[in-house]
Order: sequence, then structure tokens, then C-alpha cells
Amino acid sequence: MHINEDHFYAEVIDPDTGEVLPEGTEGELVFTSLDKEAFPLLRYRTRDLVVLKREECVCGRTHIKMCKPKGRSDDMMIIRGVNVFPSQIETVLLKCGYTPNYQIMVDRIGSEDTFDINVELSEEQFKQMKEDEDLEKARKSLTGAMVQMLGIRPKMHLLPPKSIVRSEGKAVRVVDKRKLHD
Repeated sequence: MHINEDHFYAEVIDPDTGEVLPEGTEGELVFTSLDKEAFPLLRYRTRDLVVLKREECVCGRTHIKMCKPKGRSDDMMIIRGVNVFPSQIETVLLKCGYTPNYQIMVDRIGSEDTFDINVELSEEQFKQMKEDEDLEKARKSLTGAMVQMLGIRPKMHLLPPKSIVRSEGKAVRVVDKRKLHD
């Protein structure tokens, strides 16, 4: 993909530090508009992870080229065409009285994305919901709240306390098994 350098100045930065990276290095794409007057964009962070290269193209253009985006620098995922943020899921869980211990599992079977959310119950919730009927009722209620927030239906799993694996440092909230890029 070509970037019209007479209209936009493109840079690739380290998403964590903001440091400009050398050409050919993967990083977050940043645009500055060169000719917009009413609504200029100055170092607009797209959150897309790309590589910029200045190499001759078979079409004859000499502008810098951008590879197909390889992912995102934020936690946003696109599932079945819907933008999903883990923070939205956490908001629903806390609003509905659940612990923020959860894990999002995304995979692709054929051409269809699967979307599962594992939610760890607190000790108190687990004791209260021992009956299968209570668990099913809670699962359906939480699924409805998720659909309302996200606009997409996840498969909800309510799990016993301490059943989601803990990691040192930042918790692993998203497990995306889709092979979206080469």
C-alpha cells in the first residue's frame, strides 16, 4: 500500500516509548497531515502495527509503502467485524458484581471467529451458585449484558475460584489463537 507523501508524513514509532524507529522496523503507524487546514492531524497514532519501506514498486510509484497492518498496539480486537476492547468486558463484569478475573479466548474455525469469555467466580458467588440452574441463570444474564455492551454474543463460561491461571506481572487477558497474518 502506497502512502501519498505529498499529503501525509508517515512515521513508525515504538508504541511504548514513542521513539521514532528506523525504516523497515515494525512499529505503530503515525500520520501527520501536510495539507489539511481546517482539521490538521499532527502525529496521529493509528494503533496499527506496520512496516514502512522505501523500495521501487512494479507500478512505478516512488512513494513510501506500508505493509498490511500486522496487528494493533492497543488491546482492541476485531471479532466478527466488531471492535472489542477488554476494558468493555471488565466494565460489564464489575457492573454485574463479578470479579475482574477473566480471560478472553478468540479462535477461528473455518472462516468463523469463536469468542469465549472465561469468568472466575468469587468464593461467595461460587457457594451461592452451586446449583446448575443458578449457574445457567447467571450465565444467561451476564451474556445478555455483554451483548448489550459489545453488540456481539460471546460464549460465557462461569468458572470456580482460582481456576484461571495467574501469571507474574501483567495478567494475560486475551488469548487470540487466530492466524490472521503470515
